Amino acid sequence: MLTTNSEYLRPEIMDVLRAFDCEEEDFTHYFSHGGDKFFNCIEYCGNFYDFETGQKVEDETEFKRYAKRYAKLAFYKVLSQKYGALPWGALTGIRPTKLAYGELARGRDFEALFKQMDVSAENIALVRNVLNAQKNVYAPNSGQDVFISIPFCPTKCEYCSFITAPIDKTHGYVEKYIQCLVREIASLKQIVTNVKSVYIGGGTPFVLDAADLEKVYAAVNSTFGKIPEFTVEAGRPDVFTEEKLRLSKDFGVTRICVNPQTFNDKTLQAIGRKHTAARTVEAYELTKKYGFDINLDLIAGLADETVECFAQSLDTAILLNPANVTVHTLSLKSGAKLKEKVHRLNVEGIAAMIKLSRENLSAAGYQPYYLYRQKYQAGGLENTGWTKPDKACIYNVDVMEEICDNVAVGANAISKRVFGAENRIERCASPKDIPTYISKTEKIIMERNNLFLQ
Repeated sequence: MLTTNSEYLRPEIMDVLRAFDCEEEDFTHYFSHGGDKFFNCIEYCGNFYDFETGQKVEDETEFKRYAKRYAKLAFYKVLSQKYGALPWGALTGIRPTKLAYGELARGRDFEALFKQMDVSAENIALVRNVLNAQKNVYAPNSGQDVFISIPFCPTKCEYCSFITAPIDKTHGYVEKYIQCLVREIASLKQIVTNVKSVYIGGGTPFVLDAADLEKVYAAVNSTFGKIPEFTVEAGRPDVFTEEKLRLSKDFGVTRICVNPQTFNDKTLQAIGRKHTAARTVEAYELTKKYGFDINLDLIAGLADETVECFAQSLDTAILLNPANVTVHTLSLKSGAKLKEKVHRLNVEGIAAMIKLSRENLSAAGYQPYYLYRQKYQAGGLENTGWTKPDKACIYNVDVMEEICDNVAVGANAISKRVFGAENRIERCASPKDIPTYISKTEKIIMERNNLFLQ
């Protein structure tokens, strides 16, 4: 196991060890700092590796930032010599583009840092392309985004780690949950004075009956009035109905997310879905009829899919021509059924799948406009949102770059207040468990008011 003389560096170092699947191996780490230099010494398999990096720091915050960076880099250099380079090098954070923006704000070229951290040329280009695609929508502190959590699903997918509840087992909570949610939404009137976007996510929001969905929509309209961007992550195709889509249109929804994850029927069955690929196409065409911007989600690496299987899903998504396509790399997360079966994700062909998605979506006229990474992600890769020109989802940009207040309601919702001038974020989280959330709604409202109205 890892031994270090600077315990605050342990989480950063462990991220690197996990990336190489060797967190159980024995390492001894010695860290020191003197003058303008950071020193890292690593003892591993009877050998010593010394690293010295020159870096001026202005305060304690900068010192810790660079101490973590250079400790990670030292371990990465040792392990990459043995196991080979990773596509994102020593970067283990979930928001590479946020790091790039930070470098640019300090008057530095982000590419120099990324090269130092051994990020591949392809991924440096990807980050540069994302920043270019965000030029007309990246607007720090320009308003507030609202997230509304609907934590109910038809069933729980094998890969899913969200705190979602199968609707057949929790239907008794729905009425009270909607009442609490409407109460929370109404309480935002004094907090959200300049709404940029509203995003209703899940779970699977369209699993609600039309009458319950209407209650949520009515509360949103009553509280915020006209909303520039109103997205509903409707979810699985088997819960789509014309009534729900018409209702969404009537209440000003502008974007609908259809989440097939794959267009392979065998894979759908393996991950616990109850619909077919043909049903996805039907739901898509029905949604298109109402003039919504549509997002399609795909996951690379599901079940035993080959590169050819993934390519077929990608081709189908491109042929449908949605405004956005999000390509996720399968991630092994706590709370997912998949993690109960395996402890490591070794997906054959995963790098080829992501490479193919970049090539084919670019060729079809899409631009990468946001990206993020997760721990335990197959191949050490990433999730990328792709957009047609002028069709970027503002909410996704704001959330991934953490540049605007995010006011969140519902179970497992996390509100974030962004203090841009101070470069810090304060959070307020709601309980994950639905009965606990229902019993503590008034306390949640009070805590959120304390965060945003102080």
